[in-house]
Amino acid sequence: MTTSSSEGPPIARQVRDYLDGHPVVADAIRLGIANYSAIARRIAVELGRGHPDAIIAACRRYPRGRSESFRELGVRRVLRKSRIETRTKVAAITLSQGLDVLQRLGDVVEELLDENSLCRVIQVSRGTVVIVDEDSVLRVTKQLRGPQVLGVRKGLVELAVTSPESIEETPGLLTLLTGVLSAQGINIVEALSCYTDTIFLLDGDDLTGAMGVLSRTLG
Repeated sequence: MTTSSSEGPPIARQVRDYLDGHPVVADAIRLGIANYSAIARRIAVELGRGHPDAIIAACRRYPRGRSESFRELGVRRVLRKSRIETRTKVAAITLSQGLDVLQRLGDVVEELLDENSLCRVIQVSRGTVVIVDEDSVLRVTKQLRGPQVLGVRKGLVELAVTSPESIEETPGLLTLLTGVLSAQGINIVEALSCYTDTIFLLDGDDLTGAMGVLSRTLG
């Protein structure tokens, strides 16, 4: 009589099913930019399984297909022509929603842009997020009423992956970069993709790790 293992399906099958359900991680493996140790640790935690060496082996055996898809080749071409720019001591100011908020921001935003200082204004469904250098926080908040400032987060870093204009016609780059950062356990505070720039706002302590993984990804 055949009995099933109390541990469930074999590790190889569980890993394959996991990767099938997480296309970002699977894409990193297919593109040859995966950190197998980091992925194995993540899978081990989520599946509740040990044996990291067996998980790494299963990841290496994950089918990549007979040839790379057109999308994957396009992402590779864009990555080879991209570069990373960093900025430290960045702050994110979260503001309430309302026309009055935007009107009060007008003068200080114009001043910061004239000075070539960092200033990104992002409207979201419930308010506005302003990204500036830490030294500019007071200049922004003093233009507003107290209740309009919902929160200020300092100690952030900004990583901008600047790519050629072909990025606009190349799907999957933001998903890939987000995936490789997440696979390293790096928390993304904010992420946006505008024109040629893919921008990540991260905690300052994550700068070294993020630079390492993004540099490897860009090759």
